[in-house]
Amino acid sequence: MRKKAGIALAFPAWAWLLFFFVIPVGYVVWFSFGYKPGIFGTHANDVVSFDRYLEVLTPTFFATFQNTLWIGIVGTLACLAIGAPVAYWMAVKAPPSKRGLLVALVMVPFWTNFLVRTIGWQIILAPNGWLSGVMQALGLGPLEILYTRPAVLLGVIYNYLPLMILPLFVAFDRVGPALREASKDLGAGRWTTFLRVTLPISRPGVLAGVLLVFIPLMGDYITATILGGAKGNMIGQMVATQFQTAQNWALGSAMAIMLILIVLLTTAVGIGLMWLIGLPMRLRNRVVLDPSPAPAAPAAVASAGGAA
Repeated sequence: MRKKAGIALAFPAWAWLLFFFVIPVGYVVWFSFGYKPGIFGTHANDVVSFDRYLEVLTPTFFATFQNTLWIGIVGTLACLAIGAPVAYWMAVKAPPSKRGLLVALVMVPFWTNFLVRTIGWQIILAPNGWLSGVMQALGLGPLEILYTRPAVLLGVIYNYLPLMILPLFVAFDRVGPALREASKDLGAGRWTTFLRVTLPISRPGVLAGVLLVFIPLMGDYITATILGGAKGNMIGQMVATQFQTAQNWALGSAMAIMLILIVLLTTAVGIGLMWLIGLPMRLRNRVVLDPSPAPAAPAAVASAGGAA
């Protein structure tokens, strides 16, 4: 009875996953084996082949995949480097009565539309914007970062940084002051406490933050369209172009499937690297229980001999 009740409760989630994820991805996979039939056609699958995947691997498109992967990895690491100290300060150093306010401040960017926030950065980074004017007044020359890869990198860091801070804050907050105080009482310093106590317990939160940032960042096309131009092109932008402008659904589907495979492969490699990095610490902290009986004490043996 309980099993049936559990299945009934999980049915809406499974139905949502089936109709809005599995079936659409299946259509994308099917379209990727087709071709564009003509100028006014979007796709056709009367002839099935891997030609679209071979077209995706041409140097022009492959360079865009490399640029996307570079922005995704560097942007995720930058969000981790910036978000970890902020989340640690919020969870450990900030007064408990102020933490709710700090979390709300982290969420403030999400109160504004993603597109509007990105256009705001376009205004700030424009060569005739106020920041460029300040730099010219200081004798540093005009700001020429707009429509380049660094501009895209700056935009994705700003847009996705809250997604890194929030899970890290929850992970650091779970550790609690009692464990840190116990570590200090045993003679551990601040860095030792962080590396041996806080970080291992917070590892699931770090992994969650990395995935929450890396996966949507790889598919982002708004930031690349507004801030990147031709020099900061990303594969998400090209997929959107194939579906909306070129009307080549077969090629766009092949690009989307390749992007999914790259994200999965990169995630698997990253998890493997995290496991290897943490392996020496796990081996050092491992407790080995010896099942063999302890030898008798010499005094007990001597007393037993005297009694005999």
